[in-house]
Amino acid sequence: MTAPTGRRTAAITGIGAVAPGGTGTAAYWDLLTAGRTATRPITLFDTTGFRSRIAAECDFDPLAAGLDAREVDRLDRSAQFALVAAREAMADSGLSFAALDPGRTATSIGTAVGCTAALEENYVKLSAGGSGWRVDPTPPNPYLYDHLVPSSIAAEVARAAGAEGPAAVVSTGCTSGIDAVAHGMRLIEEGVADVVIAGATEAPVSPISVACFDTIKATSANNDDPAHASRPFDARRDGFVIGEGSAVFVLEEAGAARRRGARVYAELAGYAGRGNAFHMTGLRPDGREMAEAIDVAMRRAGVNPDDIDYINAHGSGTKQNDRHETAAFKRSLGEHAYRVPVSSVKSMIGHSLGAIGALEIAACALAIEHGVVPPTANLEVPDPECDLDYVPRTAREQRLDVVLTVGSGFGGFQSAMLLARPGEVTR
Repeated sequence: MTAPTGRRTAAITGIGAVAPGGTGTAAYWDLLTAGRTATRPITLFDTTGFRSRIAAECDFDPLAAGLDAREVDRLDRSAQFALVAAREAMADSGLSFAALDPGRTATSIGTAVGCTAALEENYVKLSAGGSGWRVDPTPPNPYLYDHLVPSSIAAEVARAAGAEGPAAVVSTGCTSGIDAVAHGMRLIEEGVADVVIAGATEAPVSPISVACFDTIKATSANNDDPAHASRPFDARRDGFVIGEGSAVFVLEEAGAARRRGARVYAELAGYAGRGNAFHMTGLRPDGREMAEAIDVAMRRAGVNPDDIDYINAHGSGTKQNDRHETAAFKRSLGEHAYRVPVSSVKSMIGHSLGAIGALEIAACALAIEHGVVPPTANLEVPDPECDLDYVPRTAREQRLDVVLTVGSGFGGFQSAMLLARPGEVTR
């Protein structure tokens, strides 16, 4: 596995997570390896009248997680998630951020719907429960503008890190998490930054977001059995389960990380994105666009199909997506697609829209470090058209050197990223 020499490489040296099932990276990894599901009836709002009334919510106490009362008051739930995850990642990295060159420390955060929950909540308050077309400006929330613009999330994370380099929010729907980390990766590869705080966050369990997916019947209506509602690759699946959470990473130039003796979880070996220019929600059954993203990511990483030890699938639990990416894996990896283990962590933590790609990158980095493939929970009746090794229900111990993670989003977004054990891919 050899890629062009002299290229700067981004390495993950810190991980922070807020996920369904527990706050913190350790709690998140424990849930995944145990194969537990965190999907349940929605508690964050009254779901009377909704078609889908289930979600993977985070049991999140912002004060217990280290935020102060003022931060809780002014920050949307998604920004709270991001800030808590970023602080954990920064501490985990062992870097002294005060000693870094602030101009060479950057921020890249992904989100699909930003601070929608707080924006919706405040609109309801200011419009007399939505009864008035014009809002009453007399009792304004002084932080309402921050809820309107997703860039406020990146600003909060940058402020926490003292990062004065490039700061960006990447919003590409359900691939936002992968794409935001890839943006940070490129900043390091191109020499723009030496350290990047990169990841994604989402808190979409709110009436407007849930209603959007209800309308197109994309989410599961298995309200009577929420623990088993997220069933990727299972013949009985009936849609995805919405989730929430955040994962944030400290990315460093790999050579610098090695010289300071940092713990390196994984190196970001290759990335590519594609659009299908086809349909807002539809996917071509041959998986061509995702396969092209995988092919380009492999070329950039200098790896062959046989080098891939595990695939973290998008695995949303919709028939169209599951079959689409199964076809893409076969198209890109050939016969090796039948030998490589595949799994979907959405079976346990639901689909947190823009955040899920980052949570899946965290799962991949931890899988490499621990030599464990997370399972696909609830996979009991395999779809005969999805005939790969989807690691059903129980985690599998296996050395992993190169891992592929993919994302697929409404609008035709397709992204692929390769993570490698430190030093495994020679650049």
